[in-house]
Amino acid sequence: MIFSKNDEIPSKKTVLVAPLDWGLGHAARCVPIIKELQKYPIRIIIAGDGAVASLLQQEFPQLEFVPLPGYKIKYSKNKRWFLLKLLIQFPGVLYSLLREHRWLNKVKQELHLSAVISDNRFWLFNRSIVSIYITHQLSVKTGNKLSDKIATQIHSNISKNYTQRWIPDFGIKKNLAGGLSRTVKLRQSDLFLGCLSRFEKKTGSEITNDLLVILSGPEPQRTIFENLLLDQLGDFGGRVLFLRGLPGQVAVPPGGMSTNNIVIKNHLPSAELNEAIEKSSMIISRSGYTTVMDLVKLGKKAILVPTPGQTEQEYLADHLLQQKMFLTMPQEKFDLKAALQQASSFPFDIPVLDMNQYKSVIKQFAESL
Repeated sequence: MIFSKNDEIPSKKTVLVAPLDWGLGHAARCVPIIKELQKYPIRIIIAGDGAVASLLQQEFPQLEFVPLPGYKIKYSKNKRWFLLKLLIQFPGVLYSLLREHRWLNKVKQELHLSAVISDNRFWLFNRSIVSIYITHQLSVKTGNKLSDKIATQIHSNISKNYTQRWIPDFGIKKNLAGGLSRTVKLRQSDLFLGCLSRFEKKTGSEITNDLLVILSGPEPQRTIFENLLLDQLGDFGGRVLFLRGLPGQVAVPPGGMSTNNIVIKNHLPSAELNEAIEKSSMIISRSGYTTVMDLVKLGKKAILVPTPGQTEQEYLADHLLQQKMFLTMPQEKFDLKAALQQASSFPFDIPVLDMNQYKSVIKQFAESL
């Protein structure tokens, strides 16, 4: 619902929350932020489309939603052509940036916005309202030192348009994101949120799944990894819950039906996914940062497989492996039997961290509106 200029101005301050559409991680880590905002006299509107909107509408059916197209980035099938494919899509991404900026300028008065919280949407700011930018990538990792420096500077310049940067990590030496969330010089307005996870750790959960597979991320790599795993799971005799990471879809593909030991679902709401993770002995997933934060909060062992060519995930996987937090394996060399064998002797040194740091930041933000 979009308010017209003639509608009565709401008595509550209005905050727009808009996550990036590269996978589901940005939307998922907005869930605890939205839940915390609901504790205050704030009208919350969520912007997005596709799978992002489906996920958040399942979580917050009572909230207002407005359509906002995503960047629609597609990854290459071959890691070698990853950067080239991104460059080819650059004009379309640039158009999306201009479109979202103009869209916000247009609806700012119609929605009576006091603030916007953009999770990595690069150009969703307006200087006449409080504009928050959520990112854990203060330093961009591209796999090349020169391009790292250029990309980091570009990203830094983009984020200067925002009132504040919120960083979902800890501003300490031994953090989760490693060099991603570190920078030569922090800004006075930078605030560390700690970890963001929509899940809650429970005690005494009975293990019902030997293996939980959680797929996510952009196509075609999501489907490629899905097919690889389904093929290798044919020789696995344990109990498996296989989540395809496709909220809003009902049907599963031919050949992807559940069997006696493998249950396949497109998606689970937060509460059910929380329970599924806790009741699983081992998790296989991408090394997306939101997934990492979820696993750390729940203290669960996992084998992480970065999306080929996605340098942020590849860097994060390597960092977490070096810290002995999680076992990681590249997709092109993934072998389920070998991975599970390695996992049986891996230390899984998962840290216990303060997962409520973000609440004080939200409190300060809400009370300042």
